[in-house]
Amino acid sequence: MTAPFTLVDRRVMDAREMATLAPYAMRSAGSRGRAHAEDAGAYRTAFQRDRDRIIHSTAFRRLEYKTQVFVNHEGDHYRTRLTHTLEVAQISRSIARVLGLNEELVEAVALAHDLGHSPFGHAGEDALDELMADYGGFNHNAQSLRVVDELEKRYAEFDGINLSWEVRESIIKHGDHFADTLAPEFEPGSQPLLEAQLADIADSLAYSNHDIDDGLRSNFITIDDLRSIPLWVEAEESVLERLGRGLDAKTLVARIVSHLIDLQVRDLVESTHARLERDAIRSVDDVRGSSGPLVGFSAEMAARTREMQGFLYQRLYRHYRTLKMQEKAKRFIREIFAEYVRNPRQLPPAYLERSRRDGTFRVICDYVAGMTDRYCQDEYRRLFHPYERI
Repeated sequence: MTAPFTLVDRRVMDAREMATLAPYAMRSAGSRGRAHAEDAGAYRTAFQRDRDRIIHSTAFRRLEYKTQVFVNHEGDHYRTRLTHTLEVAQISRSIARVLGLNEELVEAVALAHDLGHSPFGHAGEDALDELMADYGGFNHNAQSLRVVDELEKRYAEFDGINLSWEVRESIIKHGDHFADTLAPEFEPGSQPLLEAQLADIADSLAYSNHDIDDGLRSNFITIDDLRSIPLWVEAEESVLERLGRGLDAKTLVARIVSHLIDLQVRDLVESTHARLERDAIRSVDDVRGSSGPLVGFSAEMAARTREMQGFLYQRLYRHYRTLKMQEKAKRFIREIFAEYVRNPRQLPPAYLERSRRDGTFRVICDYVAGMTDRYCQDEYRRLFHPYERI
């Protein structure tokens, strides 16, 4: 007779983490908690709750209409910040499972990493950073943290969505973080958790490979162009050897990009595991006290990946049509920003009220950074086109 099923509640999940995760993984039960005390709940771990709060946030939904490389209206099949974010989460979680890391934590970090991005991608971020030069600047990591700590309004008891300390630390330390500018709360001298390091490198892995796909789709680059990159040539030859030379161009590109990701993921897993063993990393404290990042490619793969990224920078991100889009985006943002500065009463009432606490420039920055590409374009018309309906 089959034994009765026991509910898999939070205590069971916490126990599973203790038993099955690698010793250097961050466990939910070890979280330092939240800024605002809450009941832990019965059926989700701390990091599962974080992930779910991020997915239900307004900022997460806005990612659907924010630029990755190509502005949303350029075509339905190009990646957006949302599809990129989902790809990062998928890659991160797959690698975390192999390395014995906390899948829910790495997924939460991956889903949150771009919440603070401005409209129009890095062009928008650059424009806001220039406009805010005398008022604290603009950095999308800091803005992502500001979104989850203050700008989301979903609870009566507090601003923000009250994420765990570990997810908040991972957000602010994403990518190129600078220890001298971090608040003491986030321990500037400590390395990020392995889950944060993984989400970071999965971010660059995802956008490098998928930007190739979008670049080919746009005809800004060609397969012949890519054959100047040894890593691409290796992936292409492997695909042709396995599947034959009769593939149509679309399928060929899809299989090569998939193989590129597989090559890099394999190298990342093996190199990271070797590094953890070499440095005798046996705990989260060991991770935090290490002299540098532990998650990463081998020296050879890192060099080959940089070569591919250099190609993309020159041939796609600096393509004359891409630059036209970027410069137009900067004009949108600069002119909208200047008009709000000229007369802040054009801001929505909730933002105008908050400007008394946070300052006019910071609140305008919050408002513009939260816009989608589409909303920013519409707002430009509302502000400057005389016959546009308000």
